[in-house]
Amino acid sequence: MIDKTPLEDWIAGIALGGASDAGRLRDWQMARIRETVELARKKSPFYRRHLAGTRLPQRPEDLADLPFTCPDDVRREGLRFICVPQGEIARVVTLDTSGTSGPPKRIYFTKSDQELTVEFFRHGMSVFTRPGQRVLILLPCHREGCVGDLLHTALLRLGAKPVKHGVIQSLPETLEAIGAGRIDALVGIPAQVNALARYAAWAGREVKLANALLTTDHVPEAVAANVAARFGCEVFGHYGMTEMGLGGGVECRAHAGYHAFAADIYFEVVDPVSLRPVPDGEYGEVVITTLRRRGMPLIRYRTGDVSRILPGACPCGSSLLRLERLTRRLGTGVRLHADELHLCDLDETLFSLPGLFDFTAAVSGPAPCRRLYVHAAVLDVPNSPGPGDVAGALSRIGAVARAAKQGCLTVETEVSKVSDWVWLHAGKRRIVCEEGVGR
Repeated sequence: MIDKTPLEDWIAGIALGGASDAGRLRDWQMARIRETVELARKKSPFYRRHLAGTRLPQRPEDLADLPFTCPDDVRREGLRFICVPQGEIARVVTLDTSGTSGPPKRIYFTKSDQELTVEFFRHGMSVFTRPGQRVLILLPCHREGCVGDLLHTALLRLGAKPVKHGVIQSLPETLEAIGAGRIDALVGIPAQVNALARYAAWAGREVKLANALLTTDHVPEAVAANVAARFGCEVFGHYGMTEMGLGGGVECRAHAGYHAFAADIYFEVVDPVSLRPVPDGEYGEVVITTLRRRGMPLIRYRTGDVSRILPGACPCGSSLLRLERLTRRLGTGVRLHADELHLCDLDETLFSLPGLFDFTAAVSGPAPCRRLYVHAAVLDVPNSPGPGDVAGALSRIGAVARAAKQGCLTVETEVSKVSDWVWLHAGKRRIVCEEGVGR
């Protein structure tokens, strides 16, 4: 029998003072949204203008009458979102803007805003972390208030023993840290943890973990399966973005979607064309409204992530809203003849190749004659994948195969053999569209 996620009782305690009730939780969320709208109209120069003339929403369906907040709004007018004196801002996060022009996005947090994240991390990690377990943090963690630092604080409150390591710079050093620290679990970036698992197998190091949490990027099934097999552990996914305050949702042991942080984020899913809400079970763009944030609240913020709200209760017994595991973002697919190619298509295929650490992909040339170039980094061992193996894997992707058959696509591959982790990406992982390519 699967234990119910502890998030439900914790959120019920915050919102309802006790037993969970989906209807009462929704009413509580709507009350927090009204408070957020009133705060924003009063304190934020941006929202004072943006929400002028709007009515306070009484029911979830009333939210459709409020305008969306878009990433470009934050990029252009970030400081005008702030609802507190700037002296109360404890942390400013500048987001990677690769592939965009103009000023970067900056997200502002007060100490109390960051405390909300710490508490979500504490209760979210309790899904699979026991007091006393030693947890290796393979995320940025050496600056106060960054994601790894907040996770470190959360794990201490949980009674675990967190170990700050930082993002992987050297696979041998990280592997040594696991052994020397008698590590029970780890939290890290999917591609990096995947490379670590493969390196450990090649080095003949027997590493057994209780669990691994993969975060900061979408989690390919191929990566989760490899990490689970190599480390003999259960693998969990976490959904979060800086605009959410880093904590959005986390899987329980049923692995049936992300249980939402419903005490601080209200989730909607809207049709990306009509921008109207879609029924539970249908795919669309994830839209968030923060419920208790005071430094920089966000109202109906378009995340660009594509997912759906899973209908019904979770197999663990929880009635908390669940989002399906995310695989793609709006506007990141590349048109190949009649199909669209997404990074998730490449991930599932290429990360299945033994010994592959990471890859980059770029599409160039105007339609209909395009070129797909993939550069892969593989472990420098006998029988590791070569350019032909990578090309063969790509040919098994439907969109690639059909475009190539129609004479609309050429595929070129390059393989670099490496003995350690290498950084292939200058920014976020994505298919790069080179000059002359439209999406």
